[in-house]
Amino acid sequence: MTVRTLIVDDSPTMRALLSGLLRRDPDIEVIGTADRASIARTMIKELDPDVITLDIEMPEMNGLDFLDKIMRLRPTPVVMVSTLTRAGADATLRALELGAVDCYAKPEGGMADLLCIDDGVLARKVKQAAQSRRRARLESGVRARPQDGFVWNGRTIAIGASTGGVEALGAVLSHFPENCPPTVIVQHMPALFTSCFATRLDATLAPRVVEMGHDDLLEQGTVYIAPGGSRHAMVRGAQKPHVRLIEAAPINGHCPSVDVLFRSVAQCLGNRAVGIILTGMGNDGAQGLLEMRQTGAATIGQNEATSLIYGMPRVANRLGAVVDELPLDRIAQRALELCSR
Repeated sequence: MTVRTLIVDDSPTMRALLSGLLRRDPDIEVIGTADRASIARTMIKELDPDVITLDIEMPEMNGLDFLDKIMRLRPTPVVMVSTLTRAGADATLRALELGAVDCYAKPEGGMADLLCIDDGVLARKVKQAAQSRRRARLESGVRARPQDGFVWNGRTIAIGASTGGVEALGAVLSHFPENCPPTVIVQHMPALFTSCFATRLDATLAPRVVEMGHDDLLEQGTVYIAPGGSRHAMVRGAQKPHVRLIEAAPINGHCPSVDVLFRSVAQCLGNRAVGIILTGMGNDGAQGLLEMRQTGAATIGQNEATSLIYGMPRVANRLGAVVDELPLDRIAQRALELCSR
């Protein structure tokens, strides 16, 4: 199936560059480009694209406001195009919370840099976005209330997520109490973005949320987000579990990899852990979750109906790695039950 794509960006150079990158893939058709929201709105109505790539900075209406309107009025898979800066990361995370499927980070250097380093990444993101579920964004006007009366039984929670994970993790963690189990997370996203993600979660959730540091001890009441980049996150030390960040090549195309985290938890903690696999493309985390189950850990997978992309959970389920397959709104409750006395 050809993915019909609309490019929205105020820079003519960037529109031409993005068009060129996408036209390298025979499965993608660029059906139009627009430099502002008013033109894009008309083209969306007339052309009904499968996917939209959307810049954040535009005249008349910025990309975030336009995205909000798209998700409310005509839900369409959107890939945000942003800069690899803290401001770009903050805006992109807001876009993912609003319902964007994925983000594509352009380097701070010249356009030639993007041509050299893209290696088909944008095309893959656009094709993955086309496979996501068209839906209005999750309404978040009223935050979930963290569960009361939680008494920890010593288990640690490990979570893996990819495309759609920013929204899904926010939904799960919003139920966690201030004294939640130690929770380690691999969410596939670029370096710098993970730091901003941890900061945003920390400002809105009951538990403390931090980006992992090498040798961090796992403490009750803290959620640890693995840093994006070139290091895999592992848990070590059965008596005093702590984080190890190891330089290594990508696994399953990702660094950090969910499989690496889950395998380390299986080896270190065995039945003193709960593994959760959420929405995402591909198979990262499925084998690791199976190893967690085989060592006695409890395992949970997000179900198809609530997954933006039912890839990672599907593979895990088919392998027999998932004990409880649940809708997103029931995952936190089940995880906390498994970690409660």
